[in-house]
Amino acid sequence: MAANHLEEGVDVTSGARVLECVVVTPEETTLQTPAQFIALPLFDGEIGIAPGRAPMIGRLGFGEMRIREGNHVYRYYVDGGFVEVSGNLVSILTQRAIAAEHLDQAEIETALAAAQKKPANTPELLAIRERAVAQARGQQWVTRSLG
Repeated sequence: MAANHLEEGVDVTSGARVLECVVVTPEETTLQTPAQFIALPLFDGEIGIAPGRAPMIGRLGFGEMRIREGNHVYRYYVDGGFVEVSGNLVSILTQRAIAAEHLDQAEIETALAAAQKKPANTPELLAIRERAVAQARGQQWVTRSLG
């Protein structure tokens, strides 16, 4: 019966509706957990997903993913990708998902400085530089939100 309550989106022990969140990278399933709320960085803003959300597919940006499960909030840096919501299953496909506590501020500052120095004298090089800068700034945002 425990597995069925997640498939149906209903936690029978508390009466609260829940999401099932699955975060997948090319290497592994990084996280699979029930959640009451998920906030994700889209390429053009942020989206919040609660149980009962209409089905959708969205393109992720670089930034903070927050997953609330009870009184705990998981914080991750996600490196672009896609999100799909189908019923109460939220599937997040990303190149990288790094727990916020594993990000190193000094490494991020070094990566940002290096990204800003990359040449940008062709459209392709400019796109590479802008992506590297956006990734470093997304990681900075996540570390700053930890306080």
